[in-house]
Amino acid sequence: MYSSADVIWTLIAAILVFFMQAGFALCEAGLTRAKNTGNILMKNMMDFCIGTPCYWLVGFGLMFAGAGPFIGGFDPMIRGSYDFGTLPTWCYAIFQTVFCATAATIVSGSMAERTNFKAYCIYSAVISLIVYPISGHWIWGGGWLSSLNFHDFAGSTCVHMVGGIIACLGAAMLGPRIGKYGKDGKPRAIPGHNMTACALGVFILWFCWFGFNGGSTVAMSTDADMELASLVMFNTNLAAAMATCVAMVFTWIRYGKPDVSMTFNAALAGLVAITAGCDCVTPVGAFFIGAVSGVLVVFSVEFFDKIAKIDDPVGAVSVHMVNGIWGTIAVGLFSNGGNGVHAGLFYGGGLSQLGIQLLGIVSAAIYVLIVMFIVFKLIDKTIGLRVPAQIELDGLDIHEHGLVSAYAGFSISDVSEPGMEVNENTDLGEEDFRRASEAQVNAAVKVVGAPDKNSDYDTGMHKVSIICRLSKFDALKKSLNDLGVTGITMTQVMGCGIQRGTNEKYRGVEVDANLIPKVKIEVVVSKIPVDSVINAAKKALYTGHIGDGKIFVYNVMRVVKVRTGEEDYEALQDVE
Repeated sequence: MYSSADVIWTLIAAILVFFMQAGFALCEAGLTRAKNTGNILMKNMMDFCIGTPCYWLVGFGLMFAGAGPFIGGFDPMIRGSYDFGTLPTWCYAIFQTVFCATAATIVSGSMAERTNFKAYCIYSAVISLIVYPISGHWIWGGGWLSSLNFHDFAGSTCVHMVGGIIACLGAAMLGPRIGKYGKDGKPRAIPGHNMTACALGVFILWFCWFGFNGGSTVAMSTDADMELASLVMFNTNLAAAMATCVAMVFTWIRYGKPDVSMTFNAALAGLVAITAGCDCVTPVGAFFIGAVSGVLVVFSVEFFDKIAKIDDPVGAVSVHMVNGIWGTIAVGLFSNGGNGVHAGLFYGGGLSQLGIQLLGIVSAAIYVLIVMFIVFKLIDKTIGLRVPAQIELDGLDIHEHGLVSAYAGFSISDVSEPGMEVNENTDLGEEDFRRASEAQVNAAVKVVGAPDKNSDYDTGMHKVSIICRLSKFDALKKSLNDLGVTGITMTQVMGCGIQRGTNEKYRGVEVDANLIPKVKIEVVVSKIPVDSVINAAKKALYTGHIGDGKIFVYNVMRVVKVRTGEEDYEALQDVE
């Protein structure tokens, strides 16, 4: 007899877990470059769409042996020996399908920006066909780990660690993105292009995780079911919140400023870590599990970036593999013996449950590594795992999908050539920026004269070109207007420069160069002295911080007013 409450609860949870695809897509797109956004979105879509028929045809039958024929999706009436409880076969099947898609999607982020799209489609299918279903059978389908009482309530190992291990292996075999490491082997920061998209993706994932973990009760018909689901959701939220707070404080101390992307990664790390034991730990246990994951994710990102030199653009390996392992181990430490799980080490249960958890981790890891290494090697030897260098530099959107840009009208390159060095135009010549003086103001807002090479004399007309912060435009415009300059041309541009004394970091790596919005203001003066324009500009722009701007002065050979035909001095007079 089916339970309507259980069916409705499970189906709603399945819908929420499906919506995690949107969260992953936004998070990954935001943490990568604009030129690859369409490719990221396409991969997240195809993970689910390729995985669904693959899991229906083969994966579901493999994972739940006896649930139907090997091609498990053909006959909804054949239930076999596997007990779905009070759920219809297809209710449980759609719930497991969205979990399978999640495992495949994890791989997308770590291998982003350099993977052949055809190769991605193939190995995504393999994950849904055999890799996830077989390890899933061991854990959830009545397999040997399940018989040993290995506990992974909602998928720290089965989904996240499996996906994270594939992500780590794939990223290692692909190699780092072009420009990620210098000749000295030090990593360079390649910031994502849209932190808003990343943040929205994380919020969506957090929201959907209530279905991921809470829905894994697959029951809501008794008081005990409702109490368990409530505990699971509370623990899920608490662990994520703690991980986020700890990572914010930890990066603040470690880097001098709270790291935005790392903090959002930590929220996901806390969610991954609590997923295995959210049903068998108390809120105190969830508190500590989340707190550890907040620190662990930071150290892990730094390790893979700086020591292992595995280029993972979005931190998928650290979030899913490392914290999936931690969450699985945490069951053996913090389990209070609830929901049929043995008590953990900290609750008087000894090492029994911890040993079983470690065995499950090692077994699943070995299986996944062997199978996926073979799969990746076969793909690489046939169609190629990585795109050619020129395609990577141009962006996967245009070459793989014929998409000029995922953003209408976006045509500005989003990354500079790696390895920019400090030069005479970016060196302020002052070691201590706190010593503000008139000399420093003159250094901070440089004036570069560029006389026309074809001119042997000063015409008395000069073009002053000013590059400055967008936020300073209004102040500069007012200052120039007060001086009597009425003709101003303003252009929005993107600019960057490397200056001595900069110490900004992105995910623990010092930022080399990053294009940021600037404005270019151009005026042509004759009657008004150039020095007056320069002084007015410096007064309006100076803050004492890097990026105050530069001023360029050019000799103007000839000016023609189109409306009247007047030239030179007369042409510059703004009169009717």
